[in-house]
Amino acid sequence: MTTHLNTVVTWVDARERLPRSGTPVAAAITGRYPADRTTESNSARGEEFWLVRPMYFTTLHWSEDGTEHRDCFVDSDGVVRLPHGRTSAETVTHWAELPTLPGGMTHVVLGREVQPTLHDAWGARPVT
Repeated sequence: MTTHLNTVVTWVDARERLPRSGTPVAAAITGRYPADRTTESNSARGEEFWLVRPMYFTTLHWSEDGTEHRDCFVDSDGVVRLPHGRTSAETVTHWAELPTLPGGMTHVVLGREVQPTLHDAWGARPVT
């Protein structure tokens, strides 16, 4: 089986447009590592960063402490980040829709279809 396993990422400036609510995205986040927190690299303490994390976008999110957030990006740990230009220690500068599963056109496969679909993806060879 030969299939296309490559994908193209289109980054969107978060100051210009936001994704639909509930959309999983790759988010480019900028901020500054805390000077007093231990990081993987001691040389990174207090330095600015720009990195990519998987997140989802939502028009309304309630944090565990009851804080209401609107038009925000949320990561798997529940950390909320706002679009760049809004008041936040870490902001999302750009976002991109996550690619589909390898060899497919969907982001999710459930139940009995998982194993056959996964097997097909593992057997797929990139088109050259």
